[in-house]
Amino acid sequence: MMNAQQQPSAVPLPRTEASPAEKRPRLSARTAARIALVPAAIITFLCFYVFVGWTVVISMTRSRLLPIYDFVGFDQYRRLFANDRWWTAMENLAIHGTLFILGCTVVGYALAILLDRGTRAESFFRTVFMLPLSMSFIVTGAIWQWLLNPTLGIQDAVRDLGWTEFVFNWLVRPDRAIYTLAVAGVWQQVGLCMALFLAGLRGIDPNIWKATRIDGIPTWRVYTHIITQMLRPVFFTVFVLLSSLVLKSFDLVVALTGGGPGFSSDLPARFVVDHILNRQELGLGAAGAFMMLCTIAAVVAPYFYLELRKPQREA
Repeated sequence: MMNAQQQPSAVPLPRTEASPAEKRPRLSARTAARIALVPAAIITFLCFYVFVGWTVVISMTRSRLLPIYDFVGFDQYRRLFANDRWWTAMENLAIHGTLFILGCTVVGYALAILLDRGTRAESFFRTVFMLPLSMSFIVTGAIWQWLLNPTLGIQDAVRDLGWTEFVFNWLVRPDRAIYTLAVAGVWQQVGLCMALFLAGLRGIDPNIWKATRIDGIPTWRVYTHIITQMLRPVFFTVFVLLSSLVLKSFDLVVALTGGGPGFSSDLPARFVVDHILNRQELGLGAAGAFMMLCTIAAVVAPYFYLELRKPQREA
């Protein structure tokens, strides 16, 4: 007879073998993310860095219609810097880029503030401001070419209303044609800037506004001294995006002004494409393309460096 104080011994359970899925090693989230980025990194390396290097090589050859690896040093760059059309295009790039970036940034930020202040029919106005962004630069150029045509557009419409002396012929004036590119570009891209700034404003802590109201700080000072500083990353993003659009401006020039009158509204992108495709100057076009890359790097790199250094100094 079993003793009452004696406990029965535990029966060991049979060991079950782990399933193949459990035996398979699991990757950490960081490792999986790195593996997923490998194809994109390879494509970026091939499509950007490899072709940039190839462009530099071609710019040092006598290549015309097809690549010819007959190296001539920096002769193509000497030809480029001696070309008056190139310097006209670079001057136009500075004017167009300055007006385009400032116009999109200022107008987009102002529109975002107005919508953030509780404008009625906000959804309607957001749609209206974003609608031009759905159009290509070719369509934008065609629309503004009609609007700015002295015999069909704004000038003709205003004169039909009775102001017969009204003149708005920028499109055919060599000293004003470059400004039409900035007007059309701002009209198309201001919606994107507005959306980015509006997203940044909606992410501001509401307690900041409550504190400023208690302290009696005017609204305009809150935006200029507090909110604008907090939106510095958004301004940086807008600046980089708009800078890349300025440098790649080709289709808008072709559709709106054709680079004219003469070459008064020509830009470096059109200069490069024209010399590669029409004039069969592959080496000279490659030299111009590389100088465009150096230009955008010279403009963006200092701003990028300062933005990266600010968090370190603040820490």
